[in-house]
Amino acid sequence: MFELTGTIKKIFDEQTFGSGFNKREFVLTTDADRFPQDIKFETVKDRTALLNPLKEGDKIKVSFDIRGREWKENYFVNLNAWKIETLTAGAPAEDDGPPLGEPPGETITDDEPPF
Repeated sequence: MFELTGTIKKIFDEQTFGSGFNKREFVLTTDADRFPQDIKFETVKDRTALLNPLKEGDKIKVSFDIRGREWKENYFVNLNAWKIETLTAGAPAEDDGPPLGEPPGETITDDEPPF
């Protein structure tokens, strides 16, 4: 099991195949690194519903497994998401009030040096 946090960059439409198999993919932009990475995940079968309440720009934590397979002498790796937690819900807005330690409506103007 692996976990990664980031922001949803793109959510693709659900794909249904002739065998009845369905999947839905999304791209997560990581925010933990100095250089953000765009990483594509997939959800399969009933887990495609995990993406329904989400939208592009949401900050999430995704739990996933790495799946590898061979097909005609080629090798493929899929990041199979099985749990998605929204991190933006319940976060306080930035302008909820004055900064801590500063009374509302009071502006401090002190031109004197602190020594």
